[in-house]
Amino acid sequence: MKNLPLLDIAIIVIYLVAMVGVGIYFSRKNKSSEQYTKASGAIPGWAIGLSLYATFLSSNTFIGVPGKAFGSNWNSFVFSLSMPFAAIVAYKLFIPFYRSVQEVSAYSHLEKRFGLWARTYAVVCFILTQLARMGSIFFGIALSLQALTGYDMQSIMLVVGICIVIYTVLGGIEAVIWTEVIQAILLTFGALLILFTIIGKVPGGVSEIVQIGQDNGKFSLGSFSLDFTSATFWVILLYGFFINLNNFGIDQNYVQRYHAAATPQAAAKSLWICVLMYVPISLLFFVIGSCLFAYYHLHPELIEGVKLKAAAEGLPLRSTAAQIKLAAQNLKPSDYGDKVMPMFMVKEIPTGLVGLIISAIMSAAMSTISSGMNATATVFCIDIYKRYFNPNLGEKQFLKMLYIATAIFGIAGMGVGIMLIGTKSVLDIWWELSGIFSGGMLGLFLLGILSKQSKNLEAMIATTIGIVIILWMSLSDKIAATYPHLKSPFDSNMIIVIGTLSIFLTGVIITRIRGKKLESSI
Repeated sequence: MKNLPLLDIAIIVIYLVAMVGVGIYFSRKNKSSEQYTKASGAIPGWAIGLSLYATFLSSNTFIGVPGKAFGSNWNSFVFSLSMPFAAIVAYKLFIPFYRSVQEVSAYSHLEKRFGLWARTYAVVCFILTQLARMGSIFFGIALSLQALTGYDMQSIMLVVGICIVIYTVLGGIEAVIWTEVIQAILLTFGALLILFTIIGKVPGGVSEIVQIGQDNGKFSLGSFSLDFTSATFWVILLYGFFINLNNFGIDQNYVQRYHAAATPQAAAKSLWICVLMYVPISLLFFVIGSCLFAYYHLHPELIEGVKLKAAAEGLPLRSTAAQIKLAAQNLKPSDYGDKVMPMFMVKEIPTGLVGLIISAIMSAAMSTISSGMNATATVFCIDIYKRYFNPNLGEKQFLKMLYIATAIFGIAGMGVGIMLIGTKSVLDIWWELSGIFSGGMLGLFLLGILSKQSKNLEAMIATTIGIVIILWMSLSDKIAATYPHLKSPFDSNMIIVIGTLSIFLTGVIITRIRGKKLESSI
């Protein structure tokens, strides 16, 4: 803990004021819901690409990925390697589809395809996914800034959250995109600054870091065996493919950007800019984690404070110093990985640069949260409020409702973040929650787009079966306590994979069976 120098505080304040200023600037343009939700389709492809990249590169990446690399290895980087494959499918299938239907909401067409239940199911899953994502990101930024500033996590979430709410509510999607362009540049610069600082402090430089990493298995991408019961290379590759396809193909955050692009070509360009930026930069964060491991491997005495803090958080409040010290000795690097980079910044980053680093971390968080707020509010207003409660909603009332919903979901995200305080790994909790909530949506979308003969009944049966499978896998540990034979044999990262395939394949099989019965009856 330390009090930030005046220069660092000034940099942070200037950054926050600038972001709010962008929202105020673009608020003058928001005269219609179309402008608010898709900027009237006038944003250049390169800007949307940087916006998508910034949305992907959240504080979960900034803090969670180095923490993961510090505590284990590069197994999670396989997630990034799956992105180009998912982007190819999205480029060929989803972008042309959304540009042709011209509907702001990604889920409106599901009602036309399968009925109101399908649209509502997808919307509820999306909103839950976004609340989980925003909450995990609020938690991640509070975790890092607590170490840097000494303020409690709730206060940090409140201050950062208020700034995000102001510029997102006022500026709409255009403010979100252009602030994310700034944030993409800032957070990339911040990551490079951290990397070079760590390397400069390790005697022997890069060669020493590589040697220590090799000796401790830090560069492993995981086991290549065809084992789906643990996080092997293939499990993470499958998980990454389906999650990234979910992001690029059916996530309102991305679909809204496709509509904000001036042309279909610009929308496709934005997708590939995102991929080409994110994959190498995500690798950079794994490198940072390995560099941190090497640094503290050479200076183990410097990590004792982090271990004591992590041990204290896992024990009852009245635990003695001796109990905390004993617990700290038994901790593994994976138990305190998320706390290492914030501590390094506290101790090792010079004055002035700390303010830039904090601004970069806030950029990573704010870009993703603001996108989630805008997209969730858009979906809620179109697919729930307007569809169920006020179909004849006028343009002015609709715009007002968008403002209100954006603020409400921002506050709700803060609430989820507060609930996550005490979580061991921010990356793990996000991956698990996103797999659960996203598991069914992608399968239903693929069934609707790829299986033209599938109707309402087939989709409903397939989705019901898929939800049962997702719940069984998600609650497997609890079920196994009473019924051991019902325990899922699969790794939790397989939830979205099996959930998606179970819905899609079940729907296709039922469709073919019913089709053959109809043919035989004729």
